[in-house]
Amino acid sequence: MSKEAIAKKAEIVDSVTKEFTDASAAIVVDSRGLTVAEVTDLRKQLRDAGVKMEVIKNKILVRAAEKAGFDGMEEVFSGPSAVAFSDEDPVAPAKILKSFADSNDKLEIKGGVIEGKVADVDKINAFATMPSREDLLAMLANEFLSPVRDVAYALQAVVDQKGEEDAA
Repeated sequence: MSKEAIAKKAEIVDSVTKEFTDASAAIVVDSRGLTVAEVTDLRKQLRDAGVKMEVIKNKILVRAAEKAGFDGMEEVFSGPSAVAFSDEDPVAPAKILKSFADSNDKLEIKGGVIEGKVADVDKINAFATMPSREDLLAMLANEFLSPVRDVAYALQAVVDQKGEEDAA
């Protein structure tokens, strides 16, 4: 193999390593058997959520994962592999891929990395059942506003009671 080819492969490994380290989630799937229309639909769903899916050679994935410090993923990178990288929301790719896999038995989730830790299929499925980041923020905001809302209701009840007493 020429020095240029080796340098090019090293550059690709470095690029994939950076994607692994920068991603809040990187989920590996086997999409063998999906039609072009199904893969296009899956990629659109992922893209709409800010997730990028790439098909990458297993040797490059193994080297990149090891370089990023994610040892023990060799079994995940067997057979055809596509990786869904999410830089922001670790729950989004898990939700989309699990939902798609539930409705289409040809898509198989093999494992991945979530928030800097190697995750097996069970952990990814657990993440898929979690509320999204936006839902969690809405719940948190609701909890913060709950005491203020209760005080407002109490004050309104006092005002209403005063109004009834003045009218009588």
